[in-house]
Amino acid sequence: MKPVRTRFAPSPTGYLHIGGARTALFSWAYARRHGGTFILRIEDTDVARSTPEAVQAIIDGMQWLGLEHDEGPFYQMQRMARYKEVIQEMLAKGSAYYCYTTREELDALRAEQEAKKEKPRYDGRWRPEAGKTLPTPPADVPPVIRFKNPKDGVVAWDDQVKGRIEIANGELDDLIIARADGTPTYNFCVCVDDWDMGITHVIRGDDHVNNTPRQINILAALGAEVPQYAHLSMILGDDGTKLSKRHGAVSVMQYDEDGFLCEAVINYLARLGWSHGDEEVFSRQQFVEWFDLDHITASAAQFNTEKLLWLNQHYMKALPAAELAAKVAPRLAARGVDSATGPDLEKAVALYVDRCNTLNLLADAVEVFYVHVTPNPELLAQHLSEEAKPALADFAAGIATVAWEAPAINALIKETVSKHGLKMPKLAMPLRVILTGQAQTPSVDAVIALIGREKVVAALAQNI
Repeated sequence: MKPVRTRFAPSPTGYLHIGGARTALFSWAYARRHGGTFILRIEDTDVARSTPEAVQAIIDGMQWLGLEHDEGPFYQMQRMARYKEVIQEMLAKGSAYYCYTTREELDALRAEQEAKKEKPRYDGRWRPEAGKTLPTPPADVPPVIRFKNPKDGVVAWDDQVKGRIEIANGELDDLIIARADGTPTYNFCVCVDDWDMGITHVIRGDDHVNNTPRQINILAALGAEVPQYAHLSMILGDDGTKLSKRHGAVSVMQYDEDGFLCEAVINYLARLGWSHGDEEVFSRQQFVEWFDLDHITASAAQFNTEKLLWLNQHYMKALPAAELAAKVAPRLAARGVDSATGPDLEKAVALYVDRCNTLNLLADAVEVFYVHVTPNPELLAQHLSEEAKPALADFAAGIATVAWEAPAINALIKETVSKHGLKMPKLAMPLRVILTGQAQTPSVDAVIALIGREKVVAALAQNI
């Protein structure tokens, strides 16, 4: 077998979104699984919509996901001379021809076909045929160049996801492969690129299925080997409708900004339309070892935000506290919070990670240890009852001298509620609100121990 060569070939007209990231992941994993080569190709021939910022966004997204390419990035706009060379060869061989049909003539042809309930298509009026006399080319019409598609038979391929697909050549008209200004078109450039780059497997979204028969015929006309095709099903939103921004069809880098770990996103993307038994959580290395095209489902995958959040928390909890703290610190710094002004950040994130499913929420939770907390008066009034105030006063007196460790603080809390005949929440709840501004926290003795004696004493003195 030939060495596997796959490619990810995005158009830089926007950010790298979840669908594109999954395509990149599957193409990368297939190459890695088979010891092959993964190529990044930027299809930037849509000059009006392609931007350097979009190119950078794609590269940034790939880097964040850890999908390193082996060759490239190659840019189609830098390969124009090659495309034009191939077109001239096709003209010389007769597999392409000049077409002088004007836009007005094409519009009239379309209107006539639609009136007859026929499929709109180019009628081949400038197509060279044996025994056919072509009109004299008009001097004032710059011609396009069309591919001379076979008229008979079928074009067929065994799609690695969808199975056998056959399209009658009679359903395909002669595709424009170069515009009147000489610019090659998308479907043609893709063929030359895949040929020149020795692509063996094309893994891409099923919105490209309609392009495939045209590309197979062009490759055949070039004498190129046709790659294997695998067309991935679309991704639906949580509600079963087309994925949109409100479902998560945002830039991959937005997931970084929102506090997701790349490991969680990779694991989640891997399960969008592919499975390995019932495995839900697996490493990047395991995914590469297991990945194949046979277990990609042909039905649409459904995005599930709750599952992604669950996975993200799983990976957060698996991180050593030092690594987790290193990821939270810059998020605190971005909001002007210096994590060096309070307790050890590693201890803070370890205390709260079980309660948070994103890095941003974890930063929100631990911020209270590094800023001055002013409890919401309404929240405080809700939890600070008159019967609790004497107990809080006693606790405040005891906390000034108690040994500063969670067990000793816990013993003081129990002693105080017992002395005043209260249930634990009567004291613990106002303590949480006064010290953190939050009604829900981890074990209050652990929170108090982490805050530090000086801040605890000052906060109690200010609020009771």
